[in-house]
Amino acid sequence: MKMNSILSNGKAVGQNKTKLRTEAVSLYYGRFQALRNISLEIPERAITAIIGPSGCGKSSFIRLFNRMNDLIPYSRVEGKVILDGEDIYDPDIDVVTLRSRIGMVFQKPNPFPKSIFENVAYGLRVKGIKDRAFIEERVETSIKRAALWDEVKDRMHESALGLSGGQQQRLCIARAMAVEPEVLLMDEPASALDPIATQKIEELINELKKRYTIIIVTHNMQQAARISDVTAFFYLGRLIEVDKTEEIFTRPSLQQTSDYITGRFG
Repeated sequence: MKMNSILSNGKAVGQNKTKLRTEAVSLYYGRFQALRNISLEIPERAITAIIGPSGCGKSSFIRLFNRMNDLIPYSRVEGKVILDGEDIYDPDIDVVTLRSRIGMVFQKPNPFPKSIFENVAYGLRVKGIKDRAFIEERVETSIKRAALWDEVKDRMHESALGLSGGQQQRLCIARAMAVEPEVLLMDEPASALDPIATQKIEELINELKKRYTIIIVTHNMQQAARISDVTAFFYLGRLIEVDKTEEIFTRPSLQQTSDYITGRFG
């Protein structure tokens, strides 16, 4: 399914096929409603930024896609979340397989207390892969794609905890890529990093969209403007407006979006 343009009701961008979409999704944590009737299409091999003030439901929204919210007691989802035409909340869905298709990178780098090599190999071993040559090739490829190889190729068996914060985050991206996901979710992946490390992460994300569908939560509107193709503005659990990033930042349709972009609230 291809869309010619992106519309305020959540249509996909340009000529990119829709990879993911939500249909009238609401999310509850017990009695609290975190998301309200969200319908949004995520274009394939593009970067979609989710912006909005703290507590507006950004992280809750992207965690729908790999069912991380399932791990929170008393959470409940209404509506549909569709990946390549299939509802991922169908009872027959294998959640482990789903999470190998949809990788996630968190706000703070979270390398395991293992070697650099074993951090990236971890997901392959969990999947039961034992072929040493295959694992070595996939680890090297993933680290190269994460633009980290030249910095760690002679340190592969040292602890990942000895890397800098920016290097740790790129290692976590390599770890997510090692199992060959189709989608990468990134929850404020550069917010804990210094400007130089942030620039490297942004350059990496731009490169990765050639291979992956990327959804990034960011509180940094300049970052959203720099790297994303589509921007969706959330407020109080609702999707207020979504459009091509250039339109959102230069010609938003709604006054509420304009007020947020220009810093009048949030």
